[in-house]
Amino acid sequence: MTQDNASGDPAQPPRRVDRAGIVIAALLAVLAAVLVFDARGLSSTTMYGMGPEAMPVVVACGIALLAIANFVDALRGNLPVRESADPVPVVLILIGLALLIAIIGFGGGFILATSALFVTTSAAFGRRAILVDSIIALVMSTLIYLAFDRLLTLSLPTGPLERLL
Repeated sequence: MTQDNASGDPAQPPRRVDRAGIVIAALLAVLAAVLVFDARGLSSTTMYGMGPEAMPVVVACGIALLAIANFVDALRGNLPVRESADPVPVVLILIGLALLIAIIGFGGGFILATSALFVTTSAAFGRRAILVDSIIALVMSTLIYLAFDRLLTLSLPTGPLERLL
C-alpha cells in the first residue's frame, strides 16, 4: 500500500497553502489593529472602570482571534474549497452599503437606509422579489427604529419617515 500524501489518505490530494486565506487573515489582522488604534483616540469620561474605548478593543480581540485561526487553517490548507468567483453578489452588497451611507449622509434616515441595504443584500443572495422585499424591509426597519428609539431611548439617524413616527 502506497501513501500519496502526508495525511496517508490516497484518495485526498496533497493540501497546499491557501494564499487567499493568508491574505484574508492579514486583512483581518489589519482591521483589528485599526480598531485598536481608533479606540485609543476615544476620550474616556469615566474616572474608573471601562470607558467607550473598551468595546472596540473587545471586537478587535475577536477579529484578531479569527485572523489567527484563519492564518493557521490557510497554512495547513484546511480552508474549504471556494466556488467560482461571481462578482455580482459582492457588487450588490457594496452598492447596498454605499446606499446606506449616502441615504444617511443626505438625511434620508435609518429606515430608508436600512431598507436599501436589506433589499440589495436579499438580491445578492438570489432573491428577485424586490417589491415584497422592500415592504418587508420597511416594516422591519420601522420596528427596529421604534425599538431603539422608544424602548431603548437610543438615537438613530432621523429622516422624513422617522419624523412621522
